[in-house]
Amino acid sequence: MKTAKNKTAAKKQITEQDGEKLKELLVDGLKDIYWAEKNLAKALVKMSKNATSEELKSAFDLHKTQTDEHAVTLEKVFEIVGEKAQAKKCAAMEGLIEEANEIIESTDKGTMVRDCGLIMAAQKVEHYEMASYGTLRNIARTLGYEDAAGLLQQTLDQEGETDHLLTDLAESYVNEEASVE
Repeated sequence: MKTAKNKTAAKKQITEQDGEKLKELLVDGLKDIYWAEKNLAKALVKMSKNATSEELKSAFDLHKTQTDEHAVTLEKVFEIVGEKAQAKKCAAMEGLIEEANEIIESTDKGTMVRDCGLIMAAQKVEHYEMASYGTLRNIARTLGYEDAAGLLQQTLDQEGETDHLLTDLAESYVNEEASVE
């Protein structure tokens, strides 16, 4: 078991070393989530158009605006770590977006069942994003990129707020109304 003193020593050692492999992992993760945010923005427009309730449409519209901001924030993070902002196809987000499209195709328009499915799909996306941003924040901290870590934390917090909003919509009326359709 590492003591706090040993953890501090290990952190100093990593910071003093080049940390090339860990930085490569960080940059690869940034490219991945950058692609994810760019493609999610497009998917959120479709999800909003296909939502039944005005509250869910508004939630998707708000998150689309935030997602656009997240891409800009990631460009700042790339700059902080000395890399060019570049996207790399994110297979996980591609699959999550496809799952949302399947829900739209397999549910009836204008139903709360569709909204329930869209909330489910959107929360899967949020959880993927939260896992990604949390991990990237931790790697950035380990490498001494505190400004980048702070920006990643801000985005992580916003993703968590969106997840809570979706839960509130589901619990306040969407799930119940879906159950009686």
